Amino acid sequence: MVDNSFSEFSYTDADFSRVQKIIGEHAGINLSEAKRSLVYNRLTKRLRNFGMDSFQQYLDYVDSHVEEEFSHFVNAITTNLTFFFREEHHFDFLREEELPRLMKKNSATKKLRIWSAGCSTGEEPYSLAITVKEAVPPGWDVKILATDLDFNVVEHGKAGIYDERRVEGMSQSRLTKWFKHGSGENGSKVRIKDELREMITFKQLNLMHEWPMKGPFDVIICRNVMIYFNKETQARLTDRYADYLVENGHLIIGHSESLFKVTERFKLIGKTIYQRTS
Repeated sequence: MVDNSFSEFSYTDADFSRVQKIIGEHAGINLSEAKRSLVYNRLTKRLRNFGMDSFQQYLDYVDSHVEEEFSHFVNAITTNLTFFFREEHHFDFLREEELPRLMKKNSATKKLRIWSAGCSTGEEPYSLAITVKEAVPPGWDVKILATDLDFNVVEHGKAGIYDERRVEGMSQSRLTKWFKHGSGENGSKVRIKDELREMITFKQLNLMHEWPMKGPFDVIICRNVMIYFNKETQARLTDRYADYLVENGHLIIGHSESLFKVTERFKLIGKTIYQRTS
């Protein structure tokens, strides 16, 4: 059936089903019927770029050019909305409870490993780096891995350059200490200082594929990622996270997410903060 509300390009029920199938098979993302209009609105730019007039034509192209087009296909559909110190209670937990605990536990090695899985444009891992710098004394070996499915946002995060509106609400002391203000035509931009950028490794990673890093991690943060997956995929993913965490390590997820009836390898210890139990 063709829906006349999508008038610029031919977009049928079968087309949306194909979108669901492609993104489900390649990225594990579960698109509900409620996303039907969003898919149309997000993908029309790709159709215009190619001069195509139907979703069938575009999806045929995606199927035959997966390596070249799939990242654009996924990037268009998924949303990368974030800001510095989003869900601030997570950073309060790290600063006040978890990092002090880890400093005692890891006092011999003075090593900390954190993974931001679903880092988007980098605000989350940089917020983590600031939190670590404010809580952990010099001399510690702290590394943060930041990964995302979207190559473009990973590159954005690696550059560490943001519109100054992205840091509105941050304290002046943090702005002064951790950011450089641009000048001239870059006067409305800020850049993360090298001291923080050097702590973070940005990598493109599809969570449904093999994970090349060895781990283990003391903390994994995967916020507003699992909402895209069905329960079966969530269970498989959280099981893999548990395998990559140290004993009693912590997994932090998004405000609208829960591990209830998803896994028995974690226990809830705070607001969307879980501890590995097995």
